[in-house]
Amino acid sequence: MPITDRMPTAAKAAVAVMMAVLAWVASEMFRPLMPEGTDFGLFNEVNVALGLVCGWLVIGTRLGYGIADAIGAGLTGVGAMVCWALFLQSFNEMLRLALDRRYDGPVEGIMAIFTIAVDYGAVMIDTPLIVLLVAGGIVIGLLGELVARRWG
Repeated sequence: MPITDRMPTAAKAAVAVMMAVLAWVASEMFRPLMPEGTDFGLFNEVNVALGLVCGWLVIGTRLGYGIADAIGAGLTGVGAMVCWALFLQSFNEMLRLALDRRYDGPVEGIMAIFTIAVDYGAVMIDTPLIVLLVAGGIVIGLLGELVARRWG
């Protein structure tokens, strides 16, 4: 990674904010898909933080190389955000279940993370949510490319 990839830029800030907004909207679309009475806790806030990080590190460092690369970067950033969100939310759920003594040992708890992630992923298979994430990734990549060209 070139040293300039670590420098703050307007494009990195712009895509980080846009990814945070996308994460919030996607989180709100995901809530009704879960069973009634689900306690979400800091669900939206964790996903917004992931959106900021993925926007800055994943998309922001891949801008300035053309439109096709920007679209790919946007989709990669959304994919990374979804994977990390599934992992962190599943890890959080596993911890909640572990504190209720649902697992016999640590290995069973670690394996449960992946089972829970698959269950959450199956819930995410919702056409409007998928369209939002894909279209959002493309738009964020394109807008980030415009910002990178305009402001360096």
